[in-house]
Amino acid sequence: MAERRSRMNVPNLITLARLAAIPAMVVVFYLPFGWSDLCAAAVFLGAGLTDMLDGYLARRLGQTSRFGAFLDPVVDKLMVAAALVMLVQVHATAWLVVPAIVIVSREITVSALREWMAELGQRARVAVSQVGKIKTVAQIAAITGLLAQKPEIIDGELMFTPFIAVSYALLYLATALTLWSMFAYLQAAWAGLWSDTD
Repeated sequence: MAERRSRMNVPNLITLARLAAIPAMVVVFYLPFGWSDLCAAAVFLGAGLTDMLDGYLARRLGQTSRFGAFLDPVVDKLMVAAALVMLVQVHATAWLVVPAIVIVSREITVSALREWMAELGQRARVAVSQVGKIKTVAQIAAITGLLAQKPEIIDGELMFTPFIAVSYALLYLATALTLWSMFAYLQAAWAGLWSDTD
């Protein structure tokens, strides 16, 4: 009972609310209304902001838990992956497909790397870096902007309005930082990756 109560603390409830926001974002995005884009963007942005909030509250209130440590990064990755899949369909251009593949591939690689390093008892060597935090901010801003305005595609060519151009610039910044942080994680874990398993 005590373990169950510790799971249902404020930070974990916020994380669960973010999880529930994923299907809400998808449904709203495809509604046939003029405000659906902005509403989906607002849901995504709200989820991104609460991601920062639940971590702060967990530390501030002393309510960190193994359940929260597991669930929080999973929800973050699900939210980003869901948003990128929707955007790839709507934008239907290599300009978005390539960074989407890079970002999703990086998340899978780093998640596997952290799990591997945890088995070796060296998970701290692949903890979240400052570059990773900046990447997250740029990524949230980029995806929010791209969700907020569906593009116009004429003869297969994406029309870059100033708003979409800025959003793409932020997405490519996030992609570059994604690769940078991934290589930093790999470098930190390199010795462990090549050590014997015995």
